[in-house]
Amino acid sequence: MTSAGDMNMLDIPMVKRIVEAALLAADEPLTIDRLDALFAPGECTRETIREVLADLENAGTERGYELKRVASGFRLQVPQVLSPWMSRLWEDKPPRYSRALLETLALIAYRQPVTRGDIEQVRGVAVSSNIMRTLLEREWIRLVGFREVPGRPAMYGTTKAFLDYFNLKGLDELPPLEEVRALFEPVEQELTEAGPEYAELPREAGERHEGGEEDDDAAPHVAEVLALARGDGAH
Repeated sequence: MTSAGDMNMLDIPMVKRIVEAALLAADEPLTIDRLDALFAPGECTRETIREVLADLENAGTERGYELKRVASGFRLQVPQVLSPWMSRLWEDKPPRYSRALLETLALIAYRQPVTRGDIEQVRGVAVSSNIMRTLLEREWIRLVGFREVPGRPAMYGTTKAFLDYFNLKGLDELPPLEEVRALFEPVEQELTEAGPEYAELPREAGERHEGGEEDDDAAPHVAEVLALARGDGAH
């Protein structure tokens, strides 16, 4: 015997259209709970939503967009392989971040919770207030507490927005620290061989700029550090 709930059940193609439309319309990742809330009781099951999401994920290679699961949920985005063409839609270049800012972010990501003192001890130079403000304003880091030592310095950790930006579901998807160190070493060697007058130039320059922007010579090297985690489809 067919129940009233079964009579209200939408077919899978319709559920797929609704889920896909919601993901296209949303300006942030959507969780299964939020997608489930789109349907009236009896219209769709959570299992059907999961099946639809899996289908959308598998179909991504044939379309101009792909489904990506990040820390905050699921989102549709342009694959990285198409970025050379998509970048021509905008005249403005994407923001560039200094070596100093990216080093600071990497240290927070791998060693959290950390204080500014911890970061300065590793980097060997003071952390610019502009860098910390930029990371906080972008909501890539947050205050997670205070260390119980004299002065009670603030401790920082990364956020879901950080994970979302770099296409990560969790911190366990960060590239191994050994790979990150391997990216830094050639740059450090180049600076060392250039002589002491150049050894700290990128860091100092990066920390002088408002918001952490720097010239093209220094930023791309360290951009690779977190680009490993960022993967396809980042923007």
